[in-house]
Amino acid sequence: MVTLRQLRYLAALARHGHFGRAAEACAITQPALSMQIRELEQFLGVTLVERRPGEVMLTEIGREISRRAEDVLASARDLVDFARHRGRPLTGRLTLGIIPSLAPYLLPRILPALQSQFPELELELRETQTRLLVEEVKGGMLDAAMLALPLGEPDIDTLELFNDLFLLAVPASDPRPRGRRVAARDIDQTRLILLEDGHCLRDQALAFCATIPRGPSPGATGMTFGASSLATVMQMVAGGYGLTLIPQIAADVEARDERVKILRLQDPQPGRCIGLAFRKTSPRRADFAALGEVVKGCIAANHS
Repeated sequence: MVTLRQLRYLAALARHGHFGRAAEACAITQPALSMQIRELEQFLGVTLVERRPGEVMLTEIGREISRRAEDVLASARDLVDFARHRGRPLTGRLTLGIIPSLAPYLLPRILPALQSQFPELELELRETQTRLLVEEVKGGMLDAAMLALPLGEPDIDTLELFNDLFLLAVPASDPRPRGRRVAARDIDQTRLILLEDGHCLRDQALAFCATIPRGPSPGATGMTFGASSLATVMQMVAGGYGLTLIPQIAADVEARDERVKILRLQDPQPGRCIGLAFRKTSPRRADFAALGEVVKGCIAANHS
């Protein structure tokens, strides 16, 4: 009989592409994981893995079985959640993913409220980029994720939480007064500092720039500097190397530096919709709704 343990090991091997790293992720020894994969191959009567020195590749049928294994594991997780979370909302373990351009600014606001209102909640957090969060939600490694919408994933449902406007961060030496609204066409895109590829905030900034009909250098792309965090980008702005678009939720933290000036954009102001993403099959919708209300309450309190 195929076991959930074997499917979990195969899924880990597919994600990591290495027996040692997969074994470490599953908290077992490498020989034990390898033995379980071989037993799975023998039971199914197919070769799942091409074993090469220093690397592992799944065969074509191995990739398909791994994909199906992820679905089975997610369904098994949903079954357990259904049994365990039929009472009060937000009790027990909840694994939540969150994007890097949101985590440092939203979590300090909502964590105290969650601890106060739901003391029996065991929250486990994972901060990473949108693509990985979506994969882990679909695969059952995460219960839900907070990220920018829309996603366009047929297997995932979403709950809108709040709109997060974009502001323009410039060096304090910029001649424009703080109270002035900046027209999109007046943004010098040649000096725009963006996060590195893979961050949704970079994609959103580029999408906004693509809507600007004209500017100092039409069609120019911004600098990146390979920055992986918004804090690093803001240090570049503070040093006078350029300007950037910053989410409003991050402004209170990142604009404390006196070397930075925050300007609002003219209407219609660009922004992003922050929401909660979860599997359509998840039985924990009541938990997600309760979590959403906490987030909305904290955002409303901060704006009041």
